Amino acid sequence: MAVKKLSELNPGDSGVIVDTHGEGWLRKRLLDMGVTKSAKVFFKKRAPFGDPIEVNLRGYELSLRKSEAELVDVEVTV
Repeated sequence: MAVKKLSELNPGDSGVIVDTHGEGWLRKRLLDMGVTKSAKVFFKKRAPFGDPIEVNLRGYELSLRKSEAELVDVEVTV
């Protein structure tokens, strides 16, 4: 299975988070929002200009900036 950045997924793609990068307050913010290893994620939609994106994670809708989504590695499932 392929590992991609969360920002590279397309609407309808899903996968499992394998790593969250970053440091300091940004990493803490992502982890506090539930963006953690082994969490299942479903890519719902992207805003017209590509920022932000919307995903379904742990049963709730989450909007992330593209720069935040680039810090998350996802193993894409088919």
